[in-house]
Amino acid sequence: MKRRLVRALIASVVMSSLMIMTVSATPSVDELKNKKAAAESEVSDLQTTLNTLMTKMNELQNQLISTGEKLIQAEEDLTVAEKKKKQQYEDMKLRIKYMYEEGNGSALEKVASSGSISELLNQVEYAQKVHTYDRNMLHEYEDTVQEVEDIKTGLEEKKMELENLQVEYEAQSQELNTTIAEKSDEIENLDGMIQEAVAAALEAERKRQEEEQRRQEEAQAQQNQIQDQVTSSDSPISGGGGGNDSYGNDSYVEPPYNAVTGNAVVDRAYGCIGLPYVWGATGPGSFDCSGLVGYCLTGGYGRLGTTYTFMTWPQVSDPQPGDVCTNWDHCGIYIGGGQMIHAPQPGESVKIGPVQGGMIFVRY
Repeated sequence: MKRRLVRALIASVVMSSLMIMTVSATPSVDELKNKKAAAESEVSDLQTTLNTLMTKMNELQNQLISTGEKLIQAEEDLTVAEKKKKQQYEDMKLRIKYMYEEGNGSALEKVASSGSISELLNQVEYAQKVHTYDRNMLHEYEDTVQEVEDIKTGLEEKKMELENLQVEYEAQSQELNTTIAEKSDEIENLDGMIQEAVAAALEAERKRQEEEQRRQEEAQAQQNQIQDQVTSSDSPISGGGGGNDSYGNDSYVEPPYNAVTGNAVVDRAYGCIGLPYVWGATGPGSFDCSGLVGYCLTGGYGRLGTTYTFMTWPQVSDPQPGDVCTNWDHCGIYIGGGQMIHAPQPGESVKIGPVQGGMIFVRY
């Protein structure tokens, strides 16, 4: 009887040790972490490339603003030169009329009534000098007008080249942003997979420990049963457990908002509706997008910054009228209800439109 019980105990212990062997189908945590690190490195490289591109786009925007300002000045110079040319032509016609069409005292009569060869030659020479002066002045103003027109043409060609380059940079920027967003999603997914893998590993370890404890308790119970039968003795069984958890969070305090200031900004923006878009213009008769925002915020006709400047300002999640809505390429003044007042692009005027997708809201 005693031998039979001992053999049963040994068989029970052996079967218990072979009963459960946990094979985890969850991906390796280390492998997932390596994939995440590789994706983060790739995102870092892409972000560096994007930052370099943003710097180039900022420089390009400044060049476009400068070229636009030079074009404005060239147009003003051309208008002045044309007026001078027209005035000089009118003055010349008056002198010719005086010299050849007036009565007594005209240059023609003076030449005809000269009393000597010397006086005749003097009168002819005087008339010739007047003609020469007028002709030279006309040529001078014509050269000036042509020079200004050539400068304007060159600036327009340069502006077109810069605008084409801007389109190219914007396409590259969009592609990089899309790739970074995809990689960020991949990293987020890997984070989730890592958390699931860690949780699965912890759960598997908990189950393994529970199973190990259960097998030990069963083996102990069987041993105690055998021992009870053999020696009629008892043994207590005990156990226990516990756990804890924790969490944390942080909060973000938005910049303060002043309704009076915000309403003044919006009033200035409404006052600019209908004015044309001109690269480099900061008012009062025309604006580009950042020139309009600078005027609305300060009330002065000077450049406060570009979209790259505004992107660094404090961001708000509850935008109010008078805040700036901006991205890397465009900006406007928020007026509430998802609408903004902005200077869209060349060929258009300042107008009201919906806030563009992807814009953030910042406060001056």
